[in-house]
Amino acid sequence: MRTNTGQIIHLEDYRPTDFVLERVDLTFELDPKETKVEARLIFHRREGVDSAAPLVLDGDELTMTGLLLDQEELATTLYDVAEDTLTIRGLPETAPFEITITTLLSPETNTQLMGLYRTNGVYSTQCEAEGFRRITYFPDRPDVLAVYTVNIIADKASSPLLLSNGNYLGGADMGDGRHFAAWFDPHPKPSYLFALVAGDLGVVEDTFTTMSGRDVALKIYVEHGKEPRASYAMDALKRSMKWDEEAFGREYDLDIFMIVAVSDFNMGAMENKGLNIFNDKYVLADPETATDADYANIEAIIAHEYFHNWTGNRITCRDWFQLCLKEGLTVYRDHEFSADMRSRAVKRIAEVRHLKSEQFPEDAGPLAHPVRPTKYREINNFYTTTVYEKGSEVTRMIATILGRDLFKKGMDLYFDRHDGQAVTIEDFVACFEAASGRDLRQFALWYHQAGTPLVTASGAYDATKQTFTLSLEQTVPPTPGQSAKEAMHIPLKMGLLLEDGSEAALAAVSGADMTDDVLHLTERNQTVVFSGIPSRPVPSFNRSFSAPINLHIEQNADDLALIAHHESDLFARWQALNAIALGNLVEATANVRAGKPVTSDKALIDGLIRAAADNSLEPAFRSQALALPSESDIAREIGTNNDPDAIHAARQQILTAVAAAGRDTFLKLSDELVSSGGFSPDAASAGRRALRNSALTYLVQADEGPERAAKAFAAANNMTDLSHALALLAHRFPDSAEATDALATFRKRFADNALVIDKWFAVQATIPGAGTLDRIKALMNEPLFNGNNPNRVRSLVGTYAFANPTGFNRADGEGYRFLARQILDIDPRNPQLAARILTSMRSWRSLEDKRAGHARKALKEIAGASKLSADVGDIVERMLKA
Repeated sequence: MRTNTGQIIHLEDYRPTDFVLERVDLTFELDPKETKVEARLIFHRREGVDSAAPLVLDGDELTMTGLLLDQEELATTLYDVAEDTLTIRGLPETAPFEITITTLLSPETNTQLMGLYRTNGVYSTQCEAEGFRRITYFPDRPDVLAVYTVNIIADKASSPLLLSNGNYLGGADMGDGRHFAAWFDPHPKPSYLFALVAGDLGVVEDTFTTMSGRDVALKIYVEHGKEPRASYAMDALKRSMKWDEEAFGREYDLDIFMIVAVSDFNMGAMENKGLNIFNDKYVLADPETATDADYANIEAIIAHEYFHNWTGNRITCRDWFQLCLKEGLTVYRDHEFSADMRSRAVKRIAEVRHLKSEQFPEDAGPLAHPVRPTKYREINNFYTTTVYEKGSEVTRMIATILGRDLFKKGMDLYFDRHDGQAVTIEDFVACFEAASGRDLRQFALWYHQAGTPLVTASGAYDATKQTFTLSLEQTVPPTPGQSAKEAMHIPLKMGLLLEDGSEAALAAVSGADMTDDVLHLTERNQTVVFSGIPSRPVPSFNRSFSAPINLHIEQNADDLALIAHHESDLFARWQALNAIALGNLVEATANVRAGKPVTSDKALIDGLIRAAADNSLEPAFRSQALALPSESDIAREIGTNNDPDAIHAARQQILTAVAAAGRDTFLKLSDELVSSGGFSPDAASAGRRALRNSALTYLVQADEGPERAAKAFAAANNMTDLSHALALLAHRFPDSAEATDALATFRKRFADNALVIDKWFAVQATIPGAGTLDRIKALMNEPLFNGNNPNRVRSLVGTYAFANPTGFNRADGEGYRFLARQILDIDPRNPQLAARILTSMRSWRSLEDKRAGHARKALKEIAGASKLSADVGDIVERMLKA
């Protein structure tokens, strides 16, 4: 385990390596306990570098058994081996030279799941961000690009399959029960994209013909017997390849594209060149075992990793500070793909829900950092929603500012100008400036300033002059390390709705740059005047969530209802309904805390029921409209001094009021939307199921007993309906015989399916209330619980901490103490997993004082441990420091 040395890496300290790596030849002799790796690395000294400069290579927990210079053993006086480096001196001044390093690894005992590891009989690698240094000593950084040849030797019986990046060169038996395979990747790549897989797996095969007429072999490897469950992933892959050609002009560049699904994996998936390694939860699906959300995630993540072939692989990052250049950009691309495959409005609502629930709290807490950070202690801790989701939003804003055609022109220039290079944010933005002629220097502050901007708006209508004056103010809150912020360029898509629901023309405007319906807010305070407005308008701001901001505008319930009923932008309709709901829920929470009765807003109930019954709207949108803001949404809106129990109680009372008022509508939907045919994962069918289950949620909320939920559980013929009914039973009636029986039935039916049992654990981890902690502890002694499997730990411990506000935030602090013990237990085995679960406490300062005190004490317990990984040490220090 790498210990927290306290070293901080700064962006300003970047400089190129002293030596240029030309080529990498790797030979692996695989063995569970003693794998031998021979790395032959060809370097030359960079021009202008001092002749005495040594070659410094990165390493982590390596046992080196051989070191050669140009095939001659190197004298011990010419090199030093430290805990995490190998330093070699006395190297040629001008001519290329070859360093050959032999290391021994133990894949079977590598519980960190970084570098080369072996679980369930399969060898796998994970090298991003700094895992390759756990395989051999190497300049393990993203700006070191080289071509790789890989030879793999292994036992043929246990590892008939030998895979690596690039194109297959061939292989043969070796006559001693072993065999070998050779691979060559002609595209220079950084070490974080290296991949190797060996084992005994089944395969699903297909082909794809590129736009230039080349046939590409497609292969998805899974555990034997699971091949039928990979068919949807293959379909998603082919659609991704076709879409990337049509939308971005990007054609695949190797003879083969492979995906391998493994069950023990720290991440969702990894885009290794030509050999993507996936967490199997994002590959395997069938109607009996996967929900509609699972299908959508598989589609999106297959696309995301494939799209990395150009945005991340062919063009990569100069350094890890530029991580959003590949991740944020590629998230934007997969969002656009999913929007084209499904409903654009519904997809956008889902994206914003996720952004607000995950990234906004990160921006407002001790872990806040810019989209491009300026320093880090442990890079694994910067694979965050800020880098991914906010990074995507920044790319989306560029597209909004420039328009579709100029954005595409800028992307084409980026691909042409930087193919095969490791680049920076400045390189990326410069392509759009060159393509459009627009100065984006102010806009680039989105990459450099942390925090979610707040835009405050107010309007005044002059009936005599028929003008509408809009006053806008933007502020960016202080964040750790950034107390003073500059004004941002915020593109606000907007419209002015008249009292009859029609839209006023925005042609005559002064005081702001406006292109079509996009108002460019560039000053701290800006006054905009619209002329020719025939009656008092209702402004509809931030359509399609054109900028990731908090918006405050005084609008009454009638104004919001007008937007919710008449806006042409469906996202804006949902946003208006959500605003009504949030206002009602915040007021209800205050009343609960004050011991006052809770009242439900008539505008909210009318708006929800009207949306639910509106057959002109697609079912998936109506389902999103019916979903009240979550308890974490309410807490974020309140801001400080939060009481999770009061928030939960208030939300439950509003849910019950809506359920009672809309009972007839929900019964009708429940009856009308019963599936009459077989299961299909297409978007329209998924939308119908979503709306029916939304109606069922309200009906069960209104019920005094579990009979309806139990009946739905018994009648379900697919995992979407089954798991939803199970959650309703367990959450609404956790102590009932029906809930107990349903949980037992579910466990017995799916005990052999790890991914489905993860759902079983997660349902129980999210049962509201303080008593759930005892259930969690009991489940950890369940035979099906495996503390070494990241998916299983996330499904129980992670879900409890992230997604159970009342259970985790117990008033007595036991939830925090439990988590502290779990973090200290997990950390020695898997630091990445421990650190990511620990981020569940990022908003601890927003709690009421008593809970916050308990949380601080738990964090200090972690911080005071005798030995912490760099991952956990970094997170806990930032949480306590801010």
